[in-house]
Amino acid sequence: MTSFRTLLLLSVLLLVFSLPAAALEKGDIAPDFELPNLSGKLVRLAQYRGRIVVLKLATTWCPTCRQQMEEIGKLADFLDDSDVVVLDVFLQDNESMVRDYLAGKALPKNFVPLLDDGQVRKAYNVYLIPRLLVIGPEFKIRRDGSLIMARELKKMINAIRQEKSD
Repeated sequence: MTSFRTLLLLSVLLLVFSLPAAALEKGDIAPDFELPNLSGKLVRLAQYRGRIVVLKLATTWCPTCRQQMEEIGKLADFLDDSDVVVLDVFLQDNESMVRDYLAGKALPKNFVPLLDDGQVRKAYNVYLIPRLLVIGPEFKIRRDGSLIMARELKKMINAIRQEKSD
């Protein structure tokens, strides 16, 4: 019986880890949403059309989500200079948890923490976190995946900015 349970557990783990990290294809239009920020003001993704948006889907308790936040923090000045908006959608956390989590972190000036009510989780089919999407000025998905290092994110944003200026 123990070997059956082990085999079953291994099968489930294999299934979970074989799932793709992305649910949207490059070039898809980003699903719009409207969520409250930490002050309760409603923020829509669509209000940032025409700008590059980094959309992070995560929680406060996930270790890899924390690592992704550190990578974004490394780019705070670059993101500010590039006028990139960072929308951080917290999927399972309340306002107090998010405020505690963000305290003392290096954040870009265009950093907007949002509290998901389930609509983003559903619209973006979130089953793995962290998930980081880059949305171009034309509102199309340029990247949808898991953890990305600061150097790669900067390279991607510079490429989008170059396209925009051509």
